[in-house]
Amino acid sequence: MSTFELKTHQIGRIYSQPHFFILNKGQNSGKPLINPCPNCFVVTVPTEEEKNTLYHLSMMLQIGGFYAYHLKGSVIPFISVNDCRNTLKDGYNSMLIEFEELQKHINIVSAISKKEAELQKVISKMADLKVSYIQNLFSKKQNRATKGNKNQINLLA
Repeated sequence: MSTFELKTHQIGRIYSQPHFFILNKGQNSGKPLINPCPNCFVVTVPTEEEKNTLYHLSMMLQIGGFYAYHLKGSVIPFISVNDCRNTLKDGYNSMLIEFEELQKHINIVSAISKKEAELQKVISKMADLKVSYIQNLFSKKQNRATKGNKNQINLLA
């Protein structure tokens, strides 16, 4: 059984144990984070292995919409610390029976996330290439138009 502690993060606080953060406000509530932000919880655990397991489990719960069920608030949705803790605990306990199976699922989701990040980089590069191509195209046309105007001005003079 994982022994984790989940509480509200205080800005500027330093944690000595292995830890990660969970976003608690907005539509991405439940998203695990490496670095803190003003609206997050901190999860502290005794070992680095448990940190990685809970981090990826939290990611799977967030992607699966299990945190979204507990969102409250009409303008800026948020999840309470107890709802977040219980969701993470229930997710972990449901997968604890087959710990090797959980690790297998975490590895698969991690591989998918890594591939997704690679593809996002490719998409970003393609968008940059498209912008550069279009800018280059129009700058050539503007240069030709400018040269043509200069020739017309010289002919009139």
